[in-house]
Order: sequence, then structure tokens, then C-alpha cells
Amino acid sequence: MQIDAFAAPGQFYRGNLHTHSSLSDGKLDPEEVCKRYRERGYDFICLSDHFMPHYNYPIADTRAFRTNSFTTILGAECHAMATEHGEKWHILAVGLPLDFAPNGDGETGPEIAKRCLDAGAFVAIPHPEWYALTMADAASIPGAHAVEVYNHTSQVLNARGGGSYYLDDLLNSGRRINALACDDAHFVAGEDQNRDAFGGWVMVKAGANEPDALVEALKQGHYYSTQGPRIEDIRVEDGMIVIETSAVFQISVVGRASRNEKQSGTDVTSAKFPLDKFKGDWCRVVAIDSAGKIAWSNPIYP
Repeated sequence: MQIDAFAAPGQFYRGNLHTHSSLSDGKLDPEEVCKRYRERGYDFICLSDHFMPHYNYPIADTRAFRTNSFTTILGAECHAMATEHGEKWHILAVGLPLDFAPNGDGETGPEIAKRCLDAGAFVAIPHPEWYALTMADAASIPGAHAVEVYNHTSQVLNARGGGSYYLDDLLNSGRRINALACDDAHFVAGEDQNRDAFGGWVMVKAGANEPDALVEALKQGHYYSTQGPRIEDIRVEDGMIVIETSAVFQISVVGRASRNEKQSGTDVTSAKFPLDKFKGDWCRVVAIDSAGKIAWSNPIYP
């Protein structure tokens, strides 16, 4: 039995879901941002500018930058007061309408997250390590589809780009939520404006490289996240989990607490592990290549 992300019909499309332009605090205009991702071989992008009054609540209209082989999804990074630490919420919403309404008076983070969900968006919890979002905060937005396990800009600029521990703690609490790797690119990292871009992305399996199909596939969890390594297949056969990848240093299955199985070596491309220790709970696949780049599956519930 193949895991859903690999059994679903269609093909894999490469995309970045968290990106900023000069409509908010990014350095490049929307057309140039889309051009750079298209020229790097991405199939799609979501320009998620900061949905704040300071920037006149932008939803970047990137439809003019679509081509026969490259598409864009409308979205935003939404904000409201206040997290447990008294900071602005950051809520990534992929698939918003152009006429998504500005914040209402006194609107809270959970309230704007619900509005995004009601509008049909794929909603994620971005860079939890970067601003130390608490588990109580996460519990207040139960509809979120994913948490960023890797945020490239947060790692490049602050060394706070992780989120795997946060994801695992949510899974340990009984919540079913997926993983996400993103750039959060602003193109502001010194002279090399690409330094905070092209570091983490999703591979989404969908029937077409079209916004609605991609957003629906994201909601269904039909994707994996990566910094470079490919996950070619994950399937369950006779109580075993079978994994196929591009050449990597290590393939692991991790679960609650310290539960794990792993196979290491040179140019490992497949591994097979018993699922006994993960039965009735959760596990997820992690593949790490020789350069330390990582790929993450979404959680599996054997």
C-alpha cells in the first residue's frame, strides 16, 4: 500500500509557498520574484506578502506572471495580536481570494486563521522556532494544516529555522498536522540577494499544475518537503515500511520520543523497516544527504 502522497494520481510539482516582495518587506517586485523562481525550475510559487495595514493589506495579484509551465497561487502571511509572548501572530495562508477582507477591529490570530480556512486556504504555522510560538498558541488554531519544519530565511539570518521538534510535540499531543519546508525569501541577505531563497520547498503531487489543484493536494497532504533530496516512494508491505529516495547518507523513520529506525551508508537509495514500534501512533520519514540537506515526509499513522 503506497502512502497517499505517492499513490495519488498526477505528478509532482516543485513550489515555494512562503515568499515576500516589495509589496511588503521584500526587496524585489512581484514580477522579478516570480521570474527568479521560474528560471530556477520551480513549477509554482505563492507570493505571501505581509497582510498588514502598514502595507495596505496586499494580496499579490501574480496571475499575469503565469506561463504554460509556471503558475502562481494567491496568498498572504496574515497577522494579528497577540501570541502568548505578546507578539504579532504569523499565519501563512495559501490560496486566498484577491478580495480577502482586511483585519477586523480587535481580530485575534485564531480568528483570522479561521477566516483564512473559511476562505478555502491551506493554512500553515510558519517559523515557530524563530518567534518561539507556544503549544498553547498552536492549540488555538486547530484547523492549521501544517507547521514549517524548515524556514530558510530564519535559518540563514537568525539560525532559528527549525520546527521538527514543534511538529513532533503537536503529533505527540494527538494532533494530526503535516510538515512544510519554505524559503520565506525576502531577497535582502547582503549582496547575494538569492542567499535567503531556493533553500526549502515542497513537492506536491497533483493532477495539474493549477492553483486549485495544488491547494487541494496540499490540504490532502499529497506532498513532501525538502532541501534537495528526493523521496521517490513510501509504501507499507506486510508490516514493513519501504522507502525509496535519491542517493542519501541516511534514511530514518522517527516517531514518539526516541523511537526510530535508520539505515546509513554511502549513496543509500532504499530502506525497509518494521513498523511495530510505531503501531497505533505516528511516524515520519527523514532522508539526509551527504551535504546535510534534508527531506521530510508528512506523518504516517500505521
